[in-house]
Amino acid sequence: MAMESANVVVYTQRRVRSCLLSLLLVSTSSAFTSPIFQETVTLQRTAPSKTNGVEIELPNFEELFGRIQDVSPLARLAISGTGSGIGGGFGAVDDSTPADLKWKNIKRSKRDMVHDISKIDNFQNLGPPLLRWRASMKGPCHGLMFADFIMNVEKRQAWDPQIENVVELYPIYDLDTANIAMLGKYGDCQKLGVGYTLTKAHPIGISPREQLTLCGIQNFDDGSALIWGTELEDWHDHLLPAGERLTRAKSHLFSIALVPTGDDSFDAEYVLQLDFGGNLPHWMTAPLVLDSVKGMFGVAQPFFNAGEGSELHEYLKEEKVRENSFEDRNSILFTP
Repeated sequence: MAMESANVVVYTQRRVRSCLLSLLLVSTSSAFTSPIFQETVTLQRTAPSKTNGVEIELPNFEELFGRIQDVSPLARLAISGTGSGIGGGFGAVDDSTPADLKWKNIKRSKRDMVHDISKIDNFQNLGPPLLRWRASMKGPCHGLMFADFIMNVEKRQAWDPQIENVVELYPIYDLDTANIAMLGKYGDCQKLGVGYTLTKAHPIGISPREQLTLCGIQNFDDGSALIWGTELEDWHDHLLPAGERLTRAKSHLFSIALVPTGDDSFDAEYVLQLDFGGNLPHWMTAPLVLDSVKGMFGVAQPFFNAGEGSELHEYLKEEKVRENSFEDRNSILFTP
C-alpha cells in the first residue's frame, strides 16, 4: 500500500511538472511568427551534406519545433521529457493549445488503435486543413523504425499505393552540426537530410506530384522520439533531381511524436498539413489523406508487435550490440 501511494505521488508530481512546462511552452511560443528558412543568403545557416559541394540550409529550429509543439501536445511532452512510462503518453498529455487553434473532432473511439482524429480547417490561411491522428500501439517505441514507414519506399508503398518513390537525396554530413544549431533543446538528432517524394497518377484524376522536404528524427533520453519534416522553398529547387518538373505538393508541417507508455507499448501523434498543389479542392483531397494515414497505423502495428524473430526484434538486438561496443570503446578511450 505504501509503495502504491509513493507511485501515485511520483506520478502526480510528474504530471504537475508536465502541465506547468506545457503551459510555459504554449504561452511563450513564438511559433508561426518567423520564417523557417531565409531567402537572403547572408542570413542562412548551412551545413555540408555527404555529397561534395552540396550545402543544406538548416531551418530556424526554434520556430520549427515551436510550431510542432503548438499543434502536437504529445510532441511537447516528448521534448519536455516528463511523460513516458506507465500512466504517460496521452495519459499525461496537456491538451492546452493557443487560443487561435480551433480543433474540430472527426473521430473519437477509445476502442480503436487510432482513437482520435481531429483537424483545423484552412490552417494558417494556407488552404488545406491541418490533420492530427492519435494512436496507442503495442510494441517497442523506436523512432528510426517508425520513420521507415514514411521514408522507406517499400514500407511506404505498403500503405500508400500512390507512392512511386521516396529517396533521401542529401543526408547531412555531420549530425553534430544540427545538434549544435539546436542548442541542446530538442534531444539528439539521429537523422537529418533532404528527401524527395514522387507520386503516381491517382485514379480519381490527380496527376503525379513531387515534393522536396527537409526531414529529421530526434531521440530523447526517456525513449521518446520525434519525426519531423517541412517543405523546402523555391530557392532550394536546385536540389531537385534532374528531369521534367511536376506539380509540386507541399507538406507545410509534418511531425510524428512517439512516447513509450511501457516496455512494450507507446503512443503516437501524427500531424500533417499537406497541399496537393494545382487547383484541386481541399475538400476532395483531405479525405484521401485521412484514410491513407489511418491505414499506415494499421500496417505499422503488426510490424511493431511481431515479437521475437521479427525484423524489428533482430534490428533491436543488433542495435544493442552496436551500443555496447561503443560503450566499451568509450571506456577504453576515456579511462585514465
